[in-house]
Amino acid sequence: MGNGPVPFSEIGKRARDLLTRDYNYDQKFSLDIPSSTGMGFTATGVKKGQIFVGDISTQYRSEKTIVDVKVDTYSNVSTKVTYDVAPGTKAAVSFNVPDHKSGKLDVHYLHHHAAINSSIGLNPSPQLEVSAAIGSKDIAIGGEVGFDTSSSSFTKYNAGISFNKQDFSAAVLLIDKGQTVKASYAHVVNPLTGTEVAAEMTHRLSSFQNSFSLGSVHKIDSLTSMKTRFSDDGKIAISSQREWRPKSLVTFSAEYDTKVINTAPKCGLSIALKP
Repeated sequence: MGNGPVPFSEIGKRARDLLTRDYNYDQKFSLDIPSSTGMGFTATGVKKGQIFVGDISTQYRSEKTIVDVKVDTYSNVSTKVTYDVAPGTKAAVSFNVPDHKSGKLDVHYLHHHAAINSSIGLNPSPQLEVSAAIGSKDIAIGGEVGFDTSSSSFTKYNAGISFNKQDFSAAVLLIDKGQTVKASYAHVVNPLTGTEVAAEMTHRLSSFQNSFSLGSVHKIDSLTSMKTRFSDDGKIAISSQREWRPKSLVTFSAEYDTKVINTAPKCGLSIALKP
């Protein structure tokens, strides 16, 4: 299965993660307690300005079944049950309480030359989503379609192609119902120092507007990494992450808008503990 194509949702993910992942401008704390018995526990809290939100989630794993349950500060309960139907095929049922219309069935299929994901709402007028990618671990081409049965209309249709090697990754996506082209590229400059650069460019066909972002990541030492990002809208961002103990991370992020005078940069601190 490892030689098959990535799912469509992961086309362009390598550059996207370098440019966006770990950038957080709030105060966030998470505690992850795994268990050898198959039962895991995670608590997360985020402070956004004067508002604090949090959730507690548990995960139970057996040979073929995974059960995830999450409860947030607003008493919303999210449940997801995933079952290995056959080799390469998984089915998942998820629902939220008290939202009785949130039920959903997902089916994921992975093959040596294909990756197919489908989702359908478990209600009288469901939304149907299907995505597929074919190829190999080096090159994949795919697309996704969303259809709303209540209005008999397409909610989305996107397509993309990706090229992946150990030292680089490139992708081109046609999104927003064919109205936007997004191209991304990530390249390992120095494997010894973990230095990697990435770029993403977006072109809107209807308005002929272009936007881009450039980013990099560099390992200062075996436990510390530094990321930088620059966007055409004048925003500059940095993120520093340190593994102060095994699998426990402290991340500091900041973003400054050069086009807004006399404005302090946005800063955020994230602490993730895993005993």
